[in-house]
Amino acid sequence: MWKNLIAGYLSFTKRERTGVLVLLFLIAFFMVLPVFYPYFIRQKTYDHQVFEKAIASLRIKEADSTEQNPGKYNYKKYTPSAGKDNSYQTKGELFYFDPNSASPADWKRLGIRDKTIATIQNYLSKGGKFNKKEDIGKIWGLHEDEVQRLMPYIQVHATSPSTEPAEIKYEKKEYKKTAYTIAVVDINIADTSVFIALPGIGSKLSQRIINFRDKLGGFYAIDQVGETFGLPDSTFQKIKAHLAISNTALRQININTATVDEMKSQPYIRYAIANAISQYRTQHGNFSAVSDIKKIMAVTEEVFNKLEPYLTVK
Repeated sequence: MWKNLIAGYLSFTKRERTGVLVLLFLIAFFMVLPVFYPYFIRQKTYDHQVFEKAIASLRIKEADSTEQNPGKYNYKKYTPSAGKDNSYQTKGELFYFDPNSASPADWKRLGIRDKTIATIQNYLSKGGKFNKKEDIGKIWGLHEDEVQRLMPYIQVHATSPSTEPAEIKYEKKEYKKTAYTIAVVDINIADTSVFIALPGIGSKLSQRIINFRDKLGGFYAIDQVGETFGLPDSTFQKIKAHLAISNTALRQININTATVDEMKSQPYIRYAIANAISQYRTQHGNFSAVSDIKKIMAVTEEVFNKLEPYLTVK
């Protein structure tokens, strides 16, 4: 019996034997395949001479680019290239001059370009001053060779003790200040134009404050304005001193008759709280007092204190 069982388990049909042989052949084929891989795939060969020529070409282009745009990297290292017009470096009359008082015509005589002259005049008009010869090298657009050519002819005249430097005069200028008075804003009746008059409040923020006030049913505290979406706390602290409340009549929700949708329209009442109030009212009847909602687990003391002014049990 056991012999027949073992013989039946280990015997194969002709079709099964053929499948085993094919499987063994495929395994052997894929094991040997990597050995013949180099014969079928030709590896690319690289010509090092072509590579070196490409590198040399890039270096030549980089050198040309630096030569054509010296100011892009460091104008102090600028070297005039052959064949270019560099007459601005030598053209001009040399004479003794004070860079603090030289006129545009004087700079033009010295051979300085118009764009550089405009830079110098702009620097002087804003209170700048050349205190020593070397300061001329700080002018943007004035090349090192130009500085060296002009340096022997610069004469910076000393400022007299009674005369203040231009920079100090500029700082001591007095400007007439205009005083602006910011009116106190009643946050429950003010419109967008009134809120816009406050510092840091634009048209969008003013509209958001009013929309938030309308959804709440009115403000009962000035700090509620700071809860407006998108209003930075720093801005609120600036305007807080200019806010006031004179009308505290709020729009209230009757929790004995309001639907879930009516309650959740109030920003302080989330859907979970509105639904819990509705379910509690269905199971236990109408609320006898607003404080009865504290029996609902979702209504914490903090939530109740914010909601109480907006609720009623008429």
